[in-house]
Amino acid sequence: MAEGVTLSQLNKGADTDFIAALGDVFENSPWLVQRATARRPFANRDALLSALMDILMAASEDEKLALIRAHPDLAGKAARAGGLTGHSTREQASAGLDSLTDAAFNRFNRLNNSYRESFGFPFIIAVLDHTKDSILAAFETRLENSKAMEIEEAIRNIGRIVSLRVLSTVKE
Repeated sequence: MAEGVTLSQLNKGADTDFIAALGDVFENSPWLVQRATARRPFANRDALLSALMDILMAASEDEKLALIRAHPDLAGKAARAGGLTGHSTREQASAGLDSLTDAAFNRFNRLNNSYRESFGFPFIIAVLDHTKDSILAAFETRLENSKAMEIEEAIRNIGRIVSLRVLSTVKE
């Protein structure tokens, strides 16, 4: 991830530079950013975000599921092992998910497992908009939803996550 890349640099750089700078705004899914290269130049950051959201919404159902499945579990084993992307590490730390007690870690682990068992993909929420307690409450509530509702909710949250990541990465 490039910290503080400008919109001008993104517009003028090679496709590979564009992908290198933004490739991780979609968790472990640079193929979505690659699709945006052909839409350059972007007049402003909002135009870039709009293009990324259009690309997300135009993805096939299989592609959306692959994107959802590319996300890590919240406060999961990958987090404890240091295996998250830079964005995910910062986001999870913002809600204190990087410093859970063993009891809290076990609760997250149980909820992650229940959620994956119910839906076949990880629980996704825009962590920067939440606290540890509101994340746990959302877990409990959303476990009652249908799979279709959770796919829609995951995509909505991914859109929010991408927006926040672009805002923190791209300077106008």
